[in-house]
Amino acid sequence: MNPMDLMKFKERLSIFEQQHPRFPAFIREVNENAVMTGTVAEVKITTPDGREYISNIRLTEEDMETIRLMRGLRG
Repeated sequence: MNPMDLMKFKERLSIFEQQHPRFPAFIREVNENAVMTGTVAEVKITTPDGREYISNIRLTEEDMETIRLMRGLRG
């Protein structure tokens, strides 16, 4: 990854966390207590005009391997 892009990403992430202060804590809680094989993760998006998009996945052991690799990238 380009170092300049990484710096921009970190800056934008900081702004996001300031604008949505409860979300990072929610993600940490989920990451520590709910991410395991068999967990169902669901995402619901509602547009300003009321359209809804919903999808879900049940985490598999293969998904967990991907998550473990991603966790390792955080350093």
